Amino acid sequence: MSDKIRAHIWVSGRVQGVFFRANTKDKAGELGVTGWVRNLPDSRVEAIFEGEKEKVEKMVDWTREGPAVAKVERFDLIWENYKGEFDGFSVK
Repeated sequence: MSDKIRAHIWVSGRVQGVFFRANTKDKAGELGVTGWVRNLPDSRVEAIFEGEKEKVEKMVDWTREGPAVAKVERFDLIWENYKGEFDGFSVK
C-alpha cells in the first residue's frame, strides 16, 4: 500500500476568475486526490490535497502552474500529517 500524504497550498497571482478552482477539482478527480479548494478574500487560492504520495505530488506540481489562463506568481506549500478526512474533492 502506498504512503498517504497531505499538502496544504496557497497560490497567488492571476488565480481568481480564471477557473482555477474548477480546473483544480477536475485534476484532483482525474488523479484520485481528495480535499478542497477555495478562493480567499485577499485574491489567493487555498487548497488541501490528500491521497497517495505520488498522486498528491502530481497535484501539487500541477497547481504550481494551474490552468493555462492562470498566472501563478507565488506558491506556498506546507506538508501536513495525513488525516483521511475527505470522501472526495470539493470547491468551497
